[in-house]
Amino acid sequence: MKRRDFVKNVSFASLAVPLLGNSFQVKAATKVPYKIGVGFEDRVLILVRMNGGNDGLNMVVPLDQYANLLIQRPSIILPEASVLQLNSSIGLHPSMTGMRQMYQQGKLTVVQNVGYPDQNRSHFRSGDIWSTGMMDLAATQGWLGRMFQQDHPTFPDGYPNSLNPDPFAISMGYDVSSTCQGTNSNFSHVVSDPTEVINLDPGTAVPDNSYFGQQITFLQGMIDQTNAYGMQVNQAVAAGSNLSTMYTTSELSLQLKSVAKMISGGLKTNVYIVNVNGFDTHENQVTSGNAVLGNHTALLGMISDAVAAFQDDITLLGLGSRVSGMTFSEFGRQVASNASFGTDHGDAAPMFLFGSCISQGIIGANPVIGGSVIEQEGVPMQIDFRNVYASFLKDWFGLDASVIQNMFEHSITYYPVMGGCNLGLDENWNEKESSIVYPNPCYTNAILKLNSENEHVKAILFDINGAELSLICDTNLTSGTHDIPFSMEKFATGIYIVKILKESGFAEVRLVKR
Repeated sequence: MKRRDFVKNVSFASLAVPLLGNSFQVKAATKVPYKIGVGFEDRVLILVRMNGGNDGLNMVVPLDQYANLLIQRPSIILPEASVLQLNSSIGLHPSMTGMRQMYQQGKLTVVQNVGYPDQNRSHFRSGDIWSTGMMDLAATQGWLGRMFQQDHPTFPDGYPNSLNPDPFAISMGYDVSSTCQGTNSNFSHVVSDPTEVINLDPGTAVPDNSYFGQQITFLQGMIDQTNAYGMQVNQAVAAGSNLSTMYTTSELSLQLKSVAKMISGGLKTNVYIVNVNGFDTHENQVTSGNAVLGNHTALLGMISDAVAAFQDDITLLGLGSRVSGMTFSEFGRQVASNASFGTDHGDAAPMFLFGSCISQGIIGANPVIGGSVIEQEGVPMQIDFRNVYASFLKDWFGLDASVIQNMFEHSITYYPVMGGCNLGLDENWNEKESSIVYPNPCYTNAILKLNSENEHVKAILFDINGAELSLICDTNLTSGTHDIPFSMEKFATGIYIVKILKESGFAEVRLVKR
């Protein structure tokens, strides 16, 4: 049953099924041991979940593999000329004009071949793995729930309070997101209509010290919390605004429009989750005789239009440096099409990262498509999705690397998911692997600040399309921090990428030239 329906329908007089949880009430917190880095608390992450298993090969097309794609999926392959090129070897589905424009603006990253080892093609099991960020069957906490639990170990007891009046996370729709499941409760508050006034009746039952009484106390506290969070959402929506004219009438577009309004209205929620169903495209993924049309086209167009409108709104509202997002699905589809103009459950697939602060470009190589059909073959994983999660926790929310490692069961590899939003020297410059460019944005000159471990360092400036423009440095550097000045005077206004190659690791920084 949906959480809000449960709360509305429960009758304390007739309740017979116990609920597990600790009692809680609205009261002041005694301490706030922020694990999230100073200066990162107001940052927002948007999760767009594509439920059903998205066909990544139809969404992000490896054009350099097109000849073999014709062999693998002749009934559903897009005409090569219809693909929206990002560069000479990769492009987007023709319905994704909004996201292509975001890429050209430096606000979209494609992460290739994302999955996990020994892919489970069950919707339920794979969904659990993506939500928890754990392969352990016994895992119950969501990956974001573990992040919130770091700072708020007693939740829900004592929340909301004067220091934390707003929901930590919001699930748009009717169901809480398991990504935010904590130890005792879910950190996500459900919002179906942010303008709906929430005033649930906690009932008149007087709890006692019995087991039944404890559950009554828990339910009454849950209702109090729902009412309090609902009031905060209502106030934020009333104070907020939308400036973009790009929104459509699709459910996703309207949900993201509400999210933008809540953020602009001052809500301090860190995470918003939206869901899009329909990606289990075993049949009629495309229209017979016209692969540009069909169910998958409609879904991809809806996501592209909605995310582009949201990003336009966030930018116009002046919130670009606070908001980033990602799309994900529980698995990809098989390489070969089936006999029903569709695709069956597969393995890895691309993710999109979006926002003004992301490290624009392509992360990972194109999948290699064979020239002969292998039964049930999926796209092999190259990038573990848990490493993408961990990279966001580190570079977006500022969590310490040691804290992040303790949140996952595998050895983490970080990726350069963030590249911009350094308006000057970051006050949290203290990590050995950090690389930044400042001032950012810059006008005529900039400085690359990096740490070296007595090694050879090469730094190169690229444009937004991946063309190499100039060499910033190519030399041996002693151990320590180095400031390397370089000129941007001859380059036009726009977005650029600085790539740093060191023996100790790779980094990528986005630079805005004014």
